[in-house]
Amino acid sequence: MSAFAYNAEGDMMAEGVALEAIARQVGTPFYCYSTAALRAGWQEFADGMRGMNASVCYALKANSNLAVIKLFGDLGAGADIVSVGEMRRALAAGIPGRRIVYSGVGKKPSELMAALEAGIGQINVESSAELEMLNAVAGQLGVKAHITIRVNPDIDAGTHEKITTGRKDDKFGIDIDLAREAFALAGRLPNLKVVGVAMHIGSQLTTLDPYRDAIARVRELIVQLRADGHRIDRFDIGGGLGIVYADEKPPAIGDFLQVVRKETDGLGCELTFEPGRRLVGEAGVLVGEVILVKPGVSKTFVIVDAAMNDLIRPTLYDAWHDILPVRRPRPDAATIRCDIVGPICESGDYLAQNRDLPPLSAGDLVMVRSAGAYGAVMASSYNTRPLAPEVMVDGTRFAVVRPRPTIDEMLSSERFPPWMEKA
Repeated sequence: MSAFAYNAEGDMMAEGVALEAIARQVGTPFYCYSTAALRAGWQEFADGMRGMNASVCYALKANSNLAVIKLFGDLGAGADIVSVGEMRRALAAGIPGRRIVYSGVGKKPSELMAALEAGIGQINVESSAELEMLNAVAGQLGVKAHITIRVNPDIDAGTHEKITTGRKDDKFGIDIDLAREAFALAGRLPNLKVVGVAMHIGSQLTTLDPYRDAIARVRELIVQLRADGHRIDRFDIGGGLGIVYADEKPPAIGDFLQVVRKETDGLGCELTFEPGRRLVGEAGVLVGEVILVKPGVSKTFVIVDAAMNDLIRPTLYDAWHDILPVRRPRPDAATIRCDIVGPICESGDYLAQNRDLPPLSAGDLVMVRSAGAYGAVMASSYNTRPLAPEVMVDGTRFAVVRPRPTIDEMLSSERFPPWMEKA
């Protein structure tokens, strides 16, 4: 059951709180996250992993709000990070360094040094050049860096072109056919300790076949690496499980874990999962207010105060998000074909195109579903629009977990060069 649903009076609720009540206090647009939905996603993983030597490292790139990170950390999750900024967020939310995995294709020496100084538990290395760079940095600090090497299994996840990461033409990981050479190099470098193999084949997967194929390929590699004399104790499987945006039927977490159990049976590796979208995507919504309705010759535009700077997924990925009025329409209400657009000065500024929605008027509130992942975290202040605040709901209470900055606060972070200052 969704945490966002109409009550008997026709109000869209986030758990026990009316979205309209939040809008009156916080203003629009705003993001809203359901604690119950976040916990439910985590619990599915926890239940499915019973009896497995496995752990979950939440992928901060999906939603890096400190309150969200802390909720998962308190439940036992580690963190999957791709920047020092995300590392600082994970640490600030109380996740210890030993439970943090540092991924990413372009880590600078200064970033690797910061990670080692913070005691990060695992660094996923993605190139031979990075192996040598990390070895040098670890040597400067007099420590041994614990690493896995991320391999690219050349498996097409069948998702959107921009979020598929496991093909040989993608920038991520070391080509699986070159992996043994990379592991041999790592074994010769004195300041590295190889602890395992990592992979991540993409995001928003709605079928298990790509996982099955990728795990089989990496399993074969692990057997070869052990024959070469490497000790491979960990297998980082990554994340990527999809959610419902429109009519997708993503696999249950339990079914995914059953596939993993079967394909890794007897391998003797500690497993790591790095879910992001699956834990937070359906747990969040974006709420905006209709500014005006603009009928045209060919279509009607419903202009709302939520825009592409708040949620870029529709224009970046051609992504579908269900949009509903915050007040339930009458069952016999007519519909209009319309585009839901924002005030940004771009033709690409839309949340939905050619949708059949109940008639909307200025002042009405609308809710964009499945906006908890890659929503606020990818937002910008384009057109000098303040970032939308983020709100967390828990039962009948709610709190702002990131406030909306004022325009004065935005301007205060900038400076004139000395030659423009008044005498």
